[in-house]
Amino acid sequence: MNGKAKVVTIIGAGAWGTTLGNLAFQNRSSVYLWSRHSGEDLRSVVCTADVVVSAVSIKGVPPTIEKLQKIGLPEGTILLTATKGLDPVTTKTAFHLWREAFPNFPLVVLSGPNLSKEIDRGLPAATVVSSYEKTAAETVQFLFASEKFRVYINDDPLGTELGGTLKNVMAIASGVCDGLQLGTNAKSALLTRALPEMVRVGTALGGRAETFFGLSGLGDLLATCNSPLSRNYQVGYQLSLGLSLAEILERLEGTAEGVNTTEVLIRIAGDKNLYVPIAVQVHRLLQGEITPAEAVTELMRRDLKSEFDR
Repeated sequence: MNGKAKVVTIIGAGAWGTTLGNLAFQNRSSVYLWSRHSGEDLRSVVCTADVVVSAVSIKGVPPTIEKLQKIGLPEGTILLTATKGLDPVTTKTAFHLWREAFPNFPLVVLSGPNLSKEIDRGLPAATVVSSYEKTAAETVQFLFASEKFRVYINDDPLGTELGGTLKNVMAIASGVCDGLQLGTNAKSALLTRALPEMVRVGTALGGRAETFFGLSGLGDLLATCNSPLSRNYQVGYQLSLGLSLAEILERLEGTAEGVNTTEVLIRIAGDKNLYVPIAVQVHRLLQGEITPAEAVTELMRRDLKSEFDR
């Protein structure tokens, strides 16, 4: 399948799924937006799809996979996952879950510094689509690319996905930093230390180090950690103002994947003996074990060492 896909089915009608649908529609693709609340038969909107996009939360991936396995997909259908998270049951990424379920279908990951509200306003942005099958990645690239939405490709889907997943934990810490009004120096130090922590985890889980210095790693880290539009940033920011996690999540529009990701990441770090000091303090904060101010104090108390030590 070359060039722009003609029929696109997007599963997940939240903010990001809707934005991706609009981008594909602007490129003259036929777009079907489906959610479990739409009342439409899923079989009817995937049976002719060239590309099926999963834009559901990580907790929604297993049931979505189960539905599609029962329905069956047309041979050659490209599967595109746009989910950023870690499965709380298996600790796997969405890429792993889709690959295990549909090993004979081309699978592509989309991730980058993509705040949907900015894209909807027509502001310029860039993203990455990644796959082991170059033709599939190029098909998706043409599907979404425009003058205002630049789409790059690479061949490290796991690293691309992990960059977008792990930065959500750091965004919570960043929101705390801003909520406590700690200043630019503290924020810069936090983000500088956040990136090697992401690389440490990402490479241990199979991603390539250089991928984390691209759009899906550093790029997404900068966007999510600096924008009030980020749900994960808002979690940290509002925690620093004294709201409880339950209150914040109840008021939040959409899912803050960083909350679940932090819990799963701590389990992975324990199993693999990974050094994740920022994630540890974010986890303790989310568990109610420490206050935002105490989390900052604990990070500042770390042993004196060379900058590039663990």
